[in-house]
Amino acid sequence: MKFATLKYLDNSSPCLVDTDKNQFWPISDLIADFNGDMNQLVSQYTVLRDRLTPVSPGLDLAKATVLAPIPRPRRNLFCVGRNYHAHARELSDTVFRDSNKKADSWPIVFTKVPECVIGPDQTVVLPGTISTQIDYEAELAIIIGKEGKNISRENALAHVFGYTIVNDVTARDIQMRHQQWDLGKSFDTFCPMGPWIVTADELDATNTRVRCWVNEQLRQDAFTTDLIFDLPTLIETCSRGITLYPGDIIATGTPAGVGMGMTPPQYLRSADVVRIQIDGIGELSNPFG
Repeated sequence: MKFATLKYLDNSSPCLVDTDKNQFWPISDLIADFNGDMNQLVSQYTVLRDRLTPVSPGLDLAKATVLAPIPRPRRNLFCVGRNYHAHARELSDTVFRDSNKKADSWPIVFTKVPECVIGPDQTVVLPGTISTQIDYEAELAIIIGKEGKNISRENALAHVFGYTIVNDVTARDIQMRHQQWDLGKSFDTFCPMGPWIVTADELDATNTRVRCWVNEQLRQDAFTTDLIFDLPTLIETCSRGITLYPGDIIATGTPAGVGMGMTPPQYLRSADVVRIQIDGIGELSNPFG
């Protein structure tokens, strides 16, 4: 299944989406006693799943506005740095210079604040003189569906509700200035997300392709089989001593090809458009300005 948060007739609600037929069904139309948001749908999915079968034609998806699937996460996003081998190499003398040189020891984990999430086609706001080194990072994101703490690697994927796309937009100069990365990752609008969540039973996210274009120039292209730390390991790591809850989001790292890694670096400018595609999910496109 695919689930999206859609704005239709001035109302925003979680919806079941059929991208082949370009139709959607508000969850409240399928389940009369449901009046929650996407976080509540994720939390209650195992109970509601059998009631999510459409019995009538859906509404026209083209007439709805696609928002971020979880417009306001309940907690900071868990984000993973240096998680593709080639990306670790391309930034080995800059962002990862002071990190543990043994890239396969432990993942780098940081966070982005919930308030920086925006949806497809919304504008990422360049911060002017605060930072002139704005970069893109195409990422597969895990949506947790089952609460757990100290989750074993073997059981990790059983805790996944589904997957979506995230652009981990980064102010590189701010990231390099501080010993923690959170400030350079959490500017307003710096987390485009979407267009929808694909449930875990419909996508083998351990082997899918992640691509990113800037103004239709292909910049990033890799498979999740190239991850240094695979998806079960990331879930195991983030849950060590920390309870993960339904709706929590783990962004799994970005492939090589970021602007900072180019010679010379190519940072984003006003009117640039970044488009990310992950096989089995769809496309996330956002203008910068």
